[in-house]
Amino acid sequence: MDRKKLEYFYILLNETILCNQDKITGLISASPTNPHAWVRDNTYASLSIWGLSLAYQKVPDSDEDRARVYELQKCAIKLMRGILTCYMHQADKVELFKRTQDPGHSLHAKFDSRTCKTVVGDYEWGHLQMDAVSLYLLTMAQMTASGLRIIWTVEEVAFVQNLVFYIELTYRIPDYGIWERGDKTNHGMPELNTSSVGMAKAALEALSDLDLFGANGGALSTIHVLPDECQQCNTVLKSMLPRESNSKEVDAALLGIISYPAFAVDDQELIEATRNVIIDKLLGT
Repeated sequence: MDRKKLEYFYILLNETILCNQDKITGLISASPTNPHAWVRDNTYASLSIWGLSLAYQKVPDSDEDRARVYELQKCAIKLMRGILTCYMHQADKVELFKRTQDPGHSLHAKFDSRTCKTVVGDYEWGHLQMDAVSLYLLTMAQMTASGLRIIWTVEEVAFVQNLVFYIELTYRIPDYGIWERGDKTNHGMPELNTSSVGMAKAALEALSDLDLFGANGGALSTIHVLPDECQQCNTVLKSMLPRESNSKEVDAALLGIISYPAFAVDDQELIEATRNVIIDKLLGT
């Protein structure tokens, strides 16, 4: 790895992402004048921070490199724990949703970066946010498997297990998808979206039997996923791809499940077919 490139990316990361990270909550605001923090944006930001820390681990050892690895890892952990705090403020809603499947009891995807509190009313949003929750859980699983410790207590483990139950329930419920617009005609009709189902499948597979305490854990810190849920997600994917939904022939969001970050489709022919449809219909001239 070229050290000059690492230095460039480190400066770029500080100037574009870390400069907006709240010193207390760890969340990254939309802009210096907008304190709202989106779960998707923050999760992808944490991936970029974590990715650079992994790159620094590949260069020859020096005190400065080790210091940057440590700094970047802790920034990523702080950000992921900030999102966790936002979600845990809504723990009661998760319990309600498990019983009612009422969109008003669904998790929010936007919070105040200074307080970790929601910024809109429960019924002003009404989206299940399955893809955002799944993306967060997938990222948490990947970071945990790499050796980072995001979850610290058994209470947090129990809450993550509840989030698993949440996406096990929501992936089969029609929703508004990653773009939060509903059907193709923009009439606000919820649909089953392939990109959301694929993200849920990836998260469930990544978390299955994962010990959130790593080598220091045990039975109480292990996440359990019903194997049938992963298989049902896979069945839905194979039956719907390359379509995004009933009304949408294709969507750029499908790139996120046939490749990075989800890699949810294991059928190479289906991956190629989906990619070709995306290119043919969306690339333009």
